[in-house]
Amino acid sequence: MHSLFHSKAHATVPGVESVLSEFPVIDGAEIAAVTYGARVAGDFYDSLRVSSERILFGLLDVAGRRENNQPILTAAQEIFRKLASDLFGKEDLNESEAMTELCLRLNRGIMDVAGGIRSCPAFIGCYHERFGTLCYTNAGHSPGLLCDHTGIAELGATGLPLGLFSHATCDAPTVGMEKGAALLLVSRGVVEGKCKEDKKEDLEFGMQGVRDKMRNTPPGTPRELCASILNAVGEFTCSPLVVDDMTALALIRSA
Repeated sequence: MHSLFHSKAHATVPGVESVLSEFPVIDGAEIAAVTYGARVAGDFYDSLRVSSERILFGLLDVAGRRENNQPILTAAQEIFRKLASDLFGKEDLNESEAMTELCLRLNRGIMDVAGGIRSCPAFIGCYHERFGTLCYTNAGHSPGLLCDHTGIAELGATGLPLGLFSHATCDAPTVGMEKGAALLLVSRGVVEGKCKEDKKEDLEFGMQGVRDKMRNTPPGTPRELCASILNAVGEFTCSPLVVDDMTALALIRSA
């Protein structure tokens, strides 16, 4: 089997290279992301503390190759970081309204820089440390997977991908995360990872593959969970070529 992983692997998760990111320290929880192989397409993630009790994070997938959409990725991060504290920094706020406004501004910013339509599925979440709640929006992204003692629930799309319609909005529901619960996000490249061994048919790893791996992965750190998913899709594809970015992001509540 060919390996797509870079040689700079994290010591505790062989085969996977961690993408450098300044994730915030969270009281009673932890967040991390890992990417598989070279970043060639439009995966973008970020996370930052926006108040004394809130952490904002997001995983976006801008359509196109990285050399062509870098200005859009840069603009998306600037908007994300500039508005984060303004919209979520107040202690007393409506998180759903703030999330809707953030998505609307990101949507328009992406269209402005792209000079038109540019599809950008996105999953954005706001985690509240004290309450252990997650307010999120899923703009046409692959479902988030929330695993707790009851099983694995899908946090499906609450609206269309960003970058398609200037006034499109997304709903922003809130879910609780019990102690030990884990949220897993994966980019389209993970879901669409194909097995090339069967010449008659290209089989996709799919969300079912992600669910199965998550269900069978022992509790650990967010980084270890992400690494296990990406190692699994890497073994599944059995291909030396990276056709799209493969990124996983996880948030685990420990207390």
